[in-house]
Amino acid sequence: MTPDEAKEAAAREALKHVRDGMKLGLGTGSTAAKFVAGLGEMVADGLNVVCVPTSEATRQQAESLNIPLTRLDEEPILDLTVDGADELDANLSLIKGGGGALLREKIVASSSKQMIVIADDTKKVDTLGKFPLPIEIVPFGVKSTAMKIEHASR
Repeated sequence: MTPDEAKEAAAREALKHVRDGMKLGLGTGSTAAKFVAGLGEMVADGLNVVCVPTSEATRQQAESLNIPLTRLDEEPILDLTVDGADELDANLSLIKGGGGALLREKIVASSSKQMIVIADDTKKVDTLGKFPLPIEIVPFGVKSTAMKIEHASR
């Protein structure tokens, strides 16, 4: 199975957990995009859901597929979020957020009753850290945070 086929298979498995009337968090990245594409097909076939995207790229994809969207401020409790991972190990510890949507992904995931992480075999590693560890800094406290990161890296 090619990596692309594996991503499709992971997305199809996650789609089995989607039910009519759900409020969904939509993840970011190449595997999550496969889930969004499949969800778009289900919506076209009559599935009734409302979704919160974790990035502008996901928002644009969902809009192009006529998937109903909302904001977390309007729907603060979600039933399910489906997102990908950048790396995962045998203990299912993982690194996320390499695509630049880490903060939004964490907020949406924490607002969900359940989260499914989808990934193909290319994401498996023996030890986390092959992928650069993403960090996201909010404007409040930038200098303080930067100093702590610099100190920790010495």
